[in-house]
Amino acid sequence: MSKGNSTKITDELYRYMLDHNPPLDDVQRGLVAKTYATFPDVAGMQSAEEQGPLLAFLVRLTGARLIVEVGTFTGFSALSMAQALPADGRLIACDVSEEWTAYGKEAWAQAGVADRIDLRIAPALETLRAMPSEPHIDMAYVDADKESQISYWEELVPRLRPGGLIVTDNTLFHGTVLDESATGSAAGVRAFNDHVAADPRMDSVLLAISDGLTLSRKR
Repeated sequence: MSKGNSTKITDELYRYMLDHNPPLDDVQRGLVAKTYATFPDVAGMQSAEEQGPLLAFLVRLTGARLIVEVGTFTGFSALSMAQALPADGRLIACDVSEEWTAYGKEAWAQAGVADRIDLRIAPALETLRAMPSEPHIDMAYVDADKESQISYWEELVPRLRPGGLIVTDNTLFHGTVLDESATGSAAGVRAFNDHVAADPRMDSVLLAISDGLTLSRKR
């Protein structure tokens, strides 16, 4: 096996990368800072800074008009995607926390995209199963409880239009995917990765971006 590029991402190199990516705007940066200040123990659930511009890029690349997000937390990823949508686009954000998403709602309003985001506070599987069953979703971003990822996948794939995209976060899960005896969330991610790799309906690539990011395109 040839590993290829062995570049080590130091703090300095990470900063260089951020400096050469589209910068976060004031609302995005304020939301990131507020999340870390208010929820320091769980702020790691927020999508990494470089993922905001990447998600926006993917929205524009796919021409997405309807996005589904599974797991919104304080709303940074939803904000990034909604800003990239056309004015009549819509993002359905699925989460179970009124407390966390309240910070997102405030930021979405500040950024002028609140009208593009339909926040649904309920178990995500209930929200997904209540959607029309025919293919109509252009893009989905999955960043929620890892033990339910296969279930989310199986609800999303039939509803995804041909050529549509699913982006799944944390698919390396801090390196624990290598542990064959993993339990809990790590076991859920391992099972999900195997499930995705074997799914003939989708073309997928797992990338070493942040904590692992899988891009899956419907055939």
